[in-house]
Amino acid sequence: MQKTLMIVALCLSSLVAAESAIEPRNFNSEVQETRYRALIGELRCTVCQNEPLESSNAPLAADLREMVYVQIMDGRSDFEIRQYMRDRYGDFVLYNPPLAGHTLILWAGPIVLLLIGLITGAVMIRRRRRMLAEQRQGV
Repeated sequence: MQKTLMIVALCLSSLVAAESAIEPRNFNSEVQETRYRALIGELRCTVCQNEPLESSNAPLAADLREMVYVQIMDGRSDFEIRQYMRDRYGDFVLYNPPLAGHTLILWAGPIVLLLIGLITGAVMIRRRRRMLAEQRQGV
């Protein structure tokens, strides 16, 4: 009975592993395959939480990988493929969105928050020193 359960468990785990594998592709050259791997690594699955196309098991990710593959085989450049994805899904599909008015907060936000923190810290330290100096003079 234990052997039967073990065999069933192994069969089920192999089915899950086979289902999660990214579909194999046939390329005309290694350059095409390298481009494909790079593109699916830098394009984000639009339904997953911050997951690249290369590791997503979502059905939409499989469709997007297929789109990338077809466009590479059609001879489109990486820029054209990225632009196609961007036109269709917006800047969210790119891990590194372009610097533009509507993405400026993504690029400048961390720097602005850091500056606010540094200025706040400097003001607090200055006030604290001033208070300590006044206390020493009053004593």
